[in-house]
Amino acid sequence: MKKAVVLLSGGLDSVTALSIAKEQGFECYTLSFNYGQRHSTELTAARMISAQNGAVEHKVIDIDLTAIGGSALTDDKIDVPERLEEGIPVTYVPARNTIFLSIALGWAEVLSADAIFVGVNAVDYSGYPDCRQDFITAFEQLANVATKAGVEGNKLNIHAPLMKMSKSDIIQEGIRLGIDYSQTVSCYQADQKGKACGKCASCRLRSQGFEQAGISDPTRYQ
Repeated sequence: MKKAVVLLSGGLDSVTALSIAKEQGFECYTLSFNYGQRHSTELTAARMISAQNGAVEHKVIDIDLTAIGGSALTDDKIDVPERLEEGIPVTYVPARNTIFLSIALGWAEVLSADAIFVGVNAVDYSGYPDCRQDFITAFEQLANVATKAGVEGNKLNIHAPLMKMSKSDIIQEGIRLGIDYSQTVSCYQADQKGKACGKCASCRLRSQGFEQAGISDPTRYQ
């Protein structure tokens, strides 16, 4: 069976990407990161979701991005915004997806995996530069010249199946795939039980998605 490393945050998008990888026939290895984020409770959700979806293995990698800060998610001195911002928002974590994909690439090479799946999306929240198609295309090119596997002809593909989907489209696809979104954590400042604040930009975007999809919001709120 073909193998895939799936970046799994425990949020709505990454869980949908995992389900799509499964449907496409990949044997999935899930990867999460404890990088100093405010919403570390998402890691509990990721572990549970990985097990429920039959992942072969789940890893949590520790990376202290609070050491460089620069984001509302890794620096307590920067407030989490309660509205969607124009341009690149303060919740952007410098180089986060580049770092995550680099580690995923290393694991994929060890596993002789065919693909990496990532749940980035450029339609609803295109302020993040590392959630755009240009970035994914460039990283895939890098992956295939920077690894032993790549230069020996074992090409790796980076899959971003949600890239051009709206949040409501993603939710509808997830419902088709049988995902229970009540178990996911998207909130930037969720409490220790995984309950969402209902105020941050991520909560608002998620809530709007369910409303536009015509589906009752199963999110557990504080």
